[in-house]
Amino acid sequence: MSECTHDCSSCGVDCPSRDPKSLQEKENAYSHIRHVIGVVSGKGGVGKSLVTGLLASEMKRRGHSVAVLDADVTGPSIPKMFGIHEKAMGNEMGILPAVTASGIEVMSVNLLLEKDTDPVVWRGSLIAGTVKQFWTDVVWGDVDYMFVDMPPGTGDVPLTVFQSLPVEGIIIVLSPQELVGMIVEKAVNMARMMNIPVLGLVENMSYYLCPDCGKKLYPFGQSKTLQVAQAHSLPLLASLPIDPSVASACDMGLVEGVKGDWIEGAAAVIENL
Repeated sequence: MSECTHDCSSCGVDCPSRDPKSLQEKENAYSHIRHVIGVVSGKGGVGKSLVTGLLASEMKRRGHSVAVLDADVTGPSIPKMFGIHEKAMGNEMGILPAVTASGIEVMSVNLLLEKDTDPVVWRGSLIAGTVKQFWTDVVWGDVDYMFVDMPPGTGDVPLTVFQSLPVEGIIIVLSPQELVGMIVEKAVNMARMMNIPVLGLVENMSYYLCPDCGKKLYPFGQSKTLQVAQAHSLPLLASLPIDPSVASACDMGLVEGVKGDWIEGAAAVIENL
């Protein structure tokens, strides 16, 4: 066996001297971030970015300083959702995040591209490196809660975030279909492999209210999410309805104005960390 060089970054041996936090990156020198929460999903199209926007807005209404790191580099939707059109600027301290109407700080690759519709045709290592730079090079300042909107799946970016950022817990977003339960299990298992606590599940598109009688209708059938939550001993933090007004608000960049009691349970869990 070769002699130990005490440089864990270039060594694959799992020895007692290895520091489990050695891969964590230091945030920008002008940043102080107290809590980092990941918002993840096992598959795309379930409303992960919507939940991120709603949680960030709710925590801001509760009087906290809030930031959103958009780690979905190839499919960024956070800037549009918050109505951000200007590009990110920088100075000698680092990159300056954009600030929303209510004061939420945001960094996304779309704030660096010439056009919002320009595709990001990068390999995984470059995408992961960009996410890491959003942590190390952006001047976040004093932040109580940072939400990391991650791309779906269990690939390079979630792995980079879990290893490089001090993630305190994750929220898994899913939709009611039974098929999603199997996908969620992958996300849960990855988090546990990385020793990241799962704070709970948020179900999106749970139901919609009949405009005539107000009755709850279930377009995807009766939800299986509660069974999934119980199978993994996780709380179901919120069930979000299908609401055209919410979709319209996000399209117009007005997610901060969306209010509903559906997200309050998830916000309370985060606030009590």
